[in-house]
Amino acid sequence: MLRNTSTGYGWISILLHWLVALVIIGLFALGLWMTDLTYYDPWYREAPAIHKSVGILLFLAIVLRLAWRWCNPRPVPLSNHKPWERQLAHWTHVLLYALPLLVMVSGYLISTAEGRPVEVFGWFSVPATFSGYEQQEDIAGEIHEILAFILIGLASVHALAALKHHYIDRDRTLRRMLRSRNDMT
Repeated sequence: MLRNTSTGYGWISILLHWLVALVIIGLFALGLWMTDLTYYDPWYREAPAIHKSVGILLFLAIVLRLAWRWCNPRPVPLSNHKPWERQLAHWTHVLLYALPLLVMVSGYLISTAEGRPVEVFGWFSVPATFSGYEQQEDIAGEIHEILAFILIGLASVHALAALKHHYIDRDRTLRRMLRSRNDMT
């Protein structure tokens, strides 16, 4: 089943969820690795170009994911979820959508601080619309780094909560995001 139902996620939601998760982890790892590159390292220019290009594509994937979420039903919480768990899950999901967007906006502000567009693998470019502000690159860089660490921390808590539901509560929370509703027994 491609679309979500009130009892489970469809394949499109599942694939977008895991694609976004893996790309965010990959971009975080690449970003950490890039901070140690020196000017004479062969990856000094290539790694940031890859990071920016994948970041722009991730932005498009998250917009697609949000659009898909808004036009599909969301599975109802499982009956064993306590009210505080439902509220915490709701606000965690809000942040898991907002934080990547904020990280990407700050990355865009870093990349366009000098007025140059962001090239995306030579396929297209994203113009610099906000640039030339005093210390734009430095301020946006600090925000980008802080938000990226917060995002990875929150995603880790999210993953731990899913594992708690799977191994301790023994409910279907994690299984709903691993396979389509029609595949569950």
